[in-house]
Amino acid sequence: MRTPQDPPRNPPIRNPLQRRDILKTLGLGAAGTAAATLLPAGDEAQAKESPQEQVKARYRETEHVKRFYALNRL
Repeated sequence: MRTPQDPPRNPPIRNPLQRRDILKTLGLGAAGTAAATLLPAGDEAQAKESPQEQVKARYRETEHVKRFYALNRL
């Protein structure tokens, strides 16, 4: 029984890292990992290039590329 002079009790502060919470998190992580390994793997994506794109020049040594190489020599 409380008297009017007694201060109200504060509820106990809950520790955010309680043992049960850690075990729940580990269990959910293990279940997610198991589910991910059971999913079927998809086919790898293949880039479709036309014959013209396959033979075009891709690398151009422009002035800023030459400057980059000149400044970064060891």
